[in-house]
Amino acid sequence: MTFIRRTQIMSSERDEEEEQKTLQQHAQLLTELPKALGTFETDLYLYQGMWLYPDAILSIMLMQNHFNHHPTDIFLTSFMKSGTTWLRSLMFTILNRSRFDFSNHPLLRKGPHDCFPVLDLYKPKDYNITNTKPLPSNSPRLFATHFAYKMLPSSITEPSSGCKFVYVCRDPKDVLVSIWHFNIGLRPKELPPLSFEQVFNMFCEGVIEYGPYWDQVLGFWNAALESPDKILFFKYEEMKRDPEVHVKKLAEFMGLPISIQEEESGMVKKIVEFCSFEHLKSLEINKTGSHKANNGNVVPNQSFFRKGEVGDWKCHLTEEMKDRIDRITYDKFKDSGLTLGAAPQ
Repeated sequence: MTFIRRTQIMSSERDEEEEQKTLQQHAQLLTELPKALGTFETDLYLYQGMWLYPDAILSIMLMQNHFNHHPTDIFLTSFMKSGTTWLRSLMFTILNRSRFDFSNHPLLRKGPHDCFPVLDLYKPKDYNITNTKPLPSNSPRLFATHFAYKMLPSSITEPSSGCKFVYVCRDPKDVLVSIWHFNIGLRPKELPPLSFEQVFNMFCEGVIEYGPYWDQVLGFWNAALESPDKILFFKYEEMKRDPEVHVKKLAEFMGLPISIQEEESGMVKKIVEFCSFEHLKSLEINKTGSHKANNGNVVPNQSFFRKGEVGDWKCHLTEEMKDRIDRITYDKFKDSGLTLGAAPQ
């Protein structure tokens, strides 16, 4: 056996020992943390100020101990149901625009959630850094997560890491509506129906998956103010109004700016049209295909494509509900410089 091979085996054994320690720490931690029922009537735990399922807490603990970053890594970050599917498609297409023709593009055969890995169910063995599983691309590597900024390993958030973050936020009223529809679509038949009022109250109180919403958004907003070269902060509504401008910003931030020749050939317009909600929703893979998460759960691709509209909350919220969310938003963000949705009446 060669020296290199022996070293690899010893390193692997040490990693397994460390992983077992993390598993034991995780099991003990769950006996100590505050807990509450989530939307699927399983326990959420309050970990570092955020409500998470046990698997997600384990993942962040494993990430903090085992994730090996590259200085060119780019992380797509957001609260759930804030435009992640669209941004996944745009980032993957921008990164690989010289590799794939639109007529034979991976997104025609795979859903956006299979374009690059999500870290919320991170396991060291699944993310061998030499070759990430779904559609490995050239440097930079892309990852996605809903974890709060303060939870991410300091090895990737510190300025010297070289890593970058793209964050997209959305009017919390539309986020709430999208969460409710997504959850009722995946809710097991044996569970009682989940009312909109239930999810509304959970959302407002912050006791919902990855919540509180406002704390997560504010964490990335403040980090973006401190390190604008490291974190690109987008608003979903502004992207919808002028997607071509934001695609060019995204390409520049990712280190792959749109060239004059590409601009003249209509590349930006092609990317916007190819990754549009309407086009992606119309693809057969997103009508009948599915995404298999690392925990084994299978989610139909169509679950990620409902409306994608701005202001759909008007069809669901009463005036009293609207005012309550707007008041919370104003109170949370009033000293930050960040505005989302309407000012409270």
